[in-house]
Amino acid sequence: MTGKTSGDRSTANTVGGKVVEYVLKMIEAGRLRPGDRLPPERDLADQVGVSRASLRSGIRSLQAMGVMEARQGSGTYIVAGPPRLGEGPLRFLAALHGFTHEEMFEARAVLEVGGTYLAAAKATPEQMAAMADEVAGMFASIDNPREYLLHDVQFHRAVAAASQNPVLATLVDTLAQLVWESRRETAVHSTSLKESAEMHRRIYRAIRARDVERARREMAEHLERARRAQSGESGSSPTRRRRRGGDAQ
Repeated sequence: MTGKTSGDRSTANTVGGKVVEYVLKMIEAGRLRPGDRLPPERDLADQVGVSRASLRSGIRSLQAMGVMEARQGSGTYIVAGPPRLGEGPLRFLAALHGFTHEEMFEARAVLEVGGTYLAAAKATPEQMAAMADEVAGMFASIDNPREYLLHDVQFHRAVAAASQNPVLATLVDTLAQLVWESRRETAVHSTSLKESAEMHRRIYRAIRARDVERARREMAEHLERARRAQSGESGSSPTRRRRRGGDAQ
């Protein structure tokens, strides 16, 4: 890496930060890849030049960043996919400050409408099949709102993945984690799931037809309707009552 920023130096000045910097350099150099298991704790501590307690502190930081995951009885691994919100900083911001419904939907509109445009242009047959499976799951679970929500969230993830842009896919996955966490307990009160499923099917069909403008338009309309439905369901102005998440309908 070339020239360090003051933030880099500040991180490196802590013992835990030394571990973080060491592992990130290993990843950048290609010596650690997604899905790789870390060396045994004693060996890695010797490589970095820190105590095992300090190593554990650094590993916890990397887990919070979504770079690593611990697998019970197996060890610690570099995450194989995009970092998940539950292990990332946005969840802490949500817990500390909360996000209004409007803020969540604004973010989703910026990311997902453009992502749907890209998906219509770039989705592979396998990715389209994954979307179709989730749409079928939505129709099959119209009478089971919580199961419906799971297929709903997975559909949005599948569309983002089909954009072939890992940055966008990671950000949408991050928001999807918030949507799931915020809606899973209240999903039983969801209404008009058949209409929601129809909207998702229209998005899928536009992507399948490679109609980028129609796909973008369908996603924008879907998110706007979901925003209005969520605002009505909350029973209060989102500017006065802060809650985490948005509606994945």
